[in-house]
Amino acid sequence: MSDAPPQPPARGWEPRDPSVQPAPRPPRRDRPRPQARTQARPRRTGWRRAVPTRRTVLGGLLLTALLLGGGFLAGYHLIEIPPANAAATAQANVYLYADGSPLAQAGRVNRESVPLDRVPRPLRQAVLAAEDRDFYTEPGVDPGALLRASWNTVTGKGTQGGSTITQQYVKNYYLGQERTVTRKVKEFFIAVKLDRAKPKDEILEGYLNTSYYGRNAYGAQAAAQAYYGKDVRELDTAESAYLASLLNAPSAYDVGARPSNRARALARWNYVLDAMVQEGWLTAAQRSVLRFPEVLPSHPTAGLAGQRGYAVQAVNAFLARHGILSEKALAAGGYRITTTLRKDRMDAFDEAVRQQVLDRLDPEANPADRYVRVGGASIEPATGRVVALYGGVDYTRQYVNNATRRDYQVGSTFKPFVLASAVAYGATTQHGEPITPNTVYDGTNKRPVEGWTGKAYAPANEDDMSYGGIPLHTATDRSVNAVYAQLAVDVGPKKVKRTAISLGLPADTPDLTASPSIALGPATASVLDMAEAYATLANHGRRGLYTLVEKVERIDPDGDRPLPLPAAGSGARQAVSREAADTTTAVLRGVVEGGTGTAARAAGRPAAGKTGTAEDDKAAWFAGYTPDLATVVALMGQDPGTGAQKPLYGAMGMARVNGGGAPAEVWAHYTGTALEGTPPRDFDLQLPEGAEVEEDRHPEDLTEEVGAEDTTGQVTDDRPPQPSRDPSPPGRATTPDGFPATG
Repeated sequence: MSDAPPQPPARGWEPRDPSVQPAPRPPRRDRPRPQARTQARPRRTGWRRAVPTRRTVLGGLLLTALLLGGGFLAGYHLIEIPPANAAATAQANVYLYADGSPLAQAGRVNRESVPLDRVPRPLRQAVLAAEDRDFYTEPGVDPGALLRASWNTVTGKGTQGGSTITQQYVKNYYLGQERTVTRKVKEFFIAVKLDRAKPKDEILEGYLNTSYYGRNAYGAQAAAQAYYGKDVRELDTAESAYLASLLNAPSAYDVGARPSNRARALARWNYVLDAMVQEGWLTAAQRSVLRFPEVLPSHPTAGLAGQRGYAVQAVNAFLARHGILSEKALAAGGYRITTTLRKDRMDAFDEAVRQQVLDRLDPEANPADRYVRVGGASIEPATGRVVALYGGVDYTRQYVNNATRRDYQVGSTFKPFVLASAVAYGATTQHGEPITPNTVYDGTNKRPVEGWTGKAYAPANEDDMSYGGIPLHTATDRSVNAVYAQLAVDVGPKKVKRTAISLGLPADTPDLTASPSIALGPATASVLDMAEAYATLANHGRRGLYTLVEKVERIDPDGDRPLPLPAAGSGARQAVSREAADTTTAVLRGVVEGGTGTAARAAGRPAAGKTGTAEDDKAAWFAGYTPDLATVVALMGQDPGTGAQKPLYGAMGMARVNGGGAPAEVWAHYTGTALEGTPPRDFDLQLPEGAEVEEDRHPEDLTEEVGAEDTTGQVTDDRPPQPSRDPSPPGRATTPDGFPATG
């Protein structure tokens, strides 16, 4: 038992005696009510019930803030800075003449990125004045402007700008131009991150290189060329303010495209300059003397029309062939390529072709004129630089480059390679006599060659003329096939082929076959190939790298990166001996002075050259050189509809078109213009003993030799070395061994 006193029962609970009934509770109304702690709030009625309470408003604001904050954090962490879009990084390849002036731009986008330090300060300040004056002091986003733009887009009130330069750069470089809320939201978050990740200068540089200025010009450099024809670094303040004005609406402010835009453009230009004064970037005095700058007329970007496309095609082929840039790299763009081409000489070639050929064509009246195509190439022998090309009437109208195509026979322009080979190898006639320019050969039409163990070969001369006994240099002047077929056999066709390749013809030249017919030029080398070979002869037999490219740079905002290039003339070697080359030059001078190429004398300076005609007169050539310039011109016949080769009979109103006609006339016109202002130079020739060209002897001086074996061991007839017509049918012939009889 416990000694503790008994405890009273817990309050509110007592043991119930089942025999006792509980007292009844009083009615509810009689029950005392507990006193209320506060006064009861009156109930809201009527319109007041539609008005949110202060508690609701505060709660909604808090919820909205939480949602916005959460959305911002989520967006900031989820939306990453993406890689640049393809359109923003795509650039054109920029091609320049040798002096740095623009030649062409080729690529998907007319853009050339430049580093910020190449953009003049006035242009940078003008752009900031026009687009975002607080760029360097304020954050990279403007939430208010973004919300207004988004709201207007959603409600259908049209599009609205107001973005900062950072936001515009994000749109240009990372996103796209679509007008959607999603794009604007992404733009906002990327701009926030970009503003924290990159310095302002880098963002401004990117903006200047990706913005559109009209005239298909993306970036400040392309715009400077499009509107002023100059490098961006050369822009002055007035020009800079105009380019900055264009960013707002290029089509509305281009006064070159639409003169009616002038008033609007002037107002915008003044706005930009006034803003520059307000910002302290320009003084009022400097502002007062500025005048609205005149811009170039609107015209297509220096693309591929005219000769530009042919030049770009040839340059790209050179880069790919020499392993400097692949076709894939060139297609991606972003290279600045300085060529060796000279604008004055390109223009001179174009003018020479126009005056000597194109102005003489009348396709409507003369169907043969529809077939005429012209190709040309010009090289400095001493440097190896290709200074001019002529690829056709217009790259956008005739795509095939006539300067580099390899599908027309070179004809008798190949004969000098046979002569050079004879001297270089010290060749002798069939009877062991040394071959010199004065060696007498039998020039009888269709005379079978001797000493050839293959199939019989008896080539026809031009127009089936027979010449009898004729000195080699005279046979060169008159392009006698019978003589040169025999000369090729005397030298050895394989040696002739080897010499041609050493001089400059590609080893894979089609139809460059080691047979007697090689001398007549069935090979289909290009005009540029032939110009390289003739330049080697002009350079006394010394051949280096013939080049179309002076410099290649990868365009990079951090600084252009040059690519390694073989120098022009590098790896120079003696292709043939100087004596062989100079002997050939001495003989070819006679072709110009009194042979088939006398039209070339119109150049007005010492020259050497050779005419050539392809089978069936499908092409006519003149290849020639002075000490300063080696140039080859070819007229080719091609059906514009089918692409088939066509004879040039009747073209330009002439019964026959041969190398001594229009090709030599173009050559003379071009050479005279290209070298205008430079003093004429004579050839500095070193000839071996016995190689001096003797004057032609009178016919009676040869009568003792005819009817007997001459110095070549060939039996001649009793005719003097004057041309006579063979009784066989006129026209071009195919020789017995299946090779064409070219002239």
